[in-house]
Amino acid sequence: MANTRVIGLDIGTSAVRAAELEFGAGGPQGKNPPTLVRFGEVPVPLGAVRDGEVVQPESVANALRQLWSQAKFESKDVVLGVGNQRVLVRELEVPWMPVAQIKESLPYQVGEMLPMAVDDALLDFYPTGEVDSPSGRLARGMLVAAQRDTVTANVLAVEAAGLHPQMVDLNGFALMRALARGDLANATAAFVDIGATITTVVVASRGVPRLVRTLPSGGQHVTNALATARSISGPEAEAMKREIGIGFAVTPDRQDAADAVAHIARALVESIRNTFVYYAGNNPGAGIDVVVLSGGGSHLPGLGQYLSSASRLPVTLADPLAGLRTAKTARRDQLTGRESCVALPIGLAYGVAA
Repeated sequence: MANTRVIGLDIGTSAVRAAELEFGAGGPQGKNPPTLVRFGEVPVPLGAVRDGEVVQPESVANALRQLWSQAKFESKDVVLGVGNQRVLVRELEVPWMPVAQIKESLPYQVGEMLPMAVDDALLDFYPTGEVDSPSGRLARGMLVAAQRDTVTANVLAVEAAGLHPQMVDLNGFALMRALARGDLANATAAFVDIGATITTVVVASRGVPRLVRTLPSGGQHVTNALATARSISGPEAEAMKREIGIGFAVTPDRQDAADAVAHIARALVESIRNTFVYYAGNNPGAGIDVVVLSGGGSHLPGLGQYLSSASRLPVTLADPLAGLRTAKTARRDQLTGRESCVALPIGLAYGVAA
């Protein structure tokens, strides 16, 4: 089998990011590790993407054109990620049948489970296993139901930039694919991606997703709170946030700023911890072994230690580049210290090549 190149595209609130991976014979499961050929990132105007959904298509299309020009991607075919609170993910058991037939039957099986009309939803099924029951063989998996207009808005912005979406994938699954490798492939791990306005939590056991949840909070909310408390600009608040962090002593003249940061960060940590508690309550005896942080918001100083204390779990920073080869065209030096921000586009590229 010839080498295959795939570009994963993440449209975030603060930036668009794309990663191009090259897979050898055997794809992601082949004996040779994939190669990161190119990576690029371009900021998007404030308000162009709101909570994971494109609301200013032309602004996003312009950013994507700039991204393709700067990073010099040779293909316009992309795998697009989606994920916000308008995408429902929950466990589902249905009578066993081939996966293609399960997907075809979803509109008739899950209507009562959805907070939206079936006609307004895009439905998918991610198989995770099967089980024998008194009523017969059952297929077990994750139901994904996305508001159709949410996905359409993102697809149209991508197409307006002259790109061609080959597949739309869930950000949570992409996150798991990028990070559930090495020792984490055999653990029960909680992958937590903290973006600008959205935090994605995925609990996976031995590389199989068991829970996916999207929280409506992220690093930008911390910055906004600090900007308001101090009556300063967004860039000034962003810089001060990185200096103050959470859980560190500050001088009296910065106490109000520290309080603003802590108020939002602690609320986010509590939501993440509650997600872990929910998982534990529904999976007795199958506790989480480790928490893996990614995304720009994960770099807030002290956040990892605070989450570890709150959850009583070890917390580590993700490195989706571990185990990958890196081509010279990827400009690896520009990613030093920011490896965790590459997780979503890398995981999206993994998905279509699986």
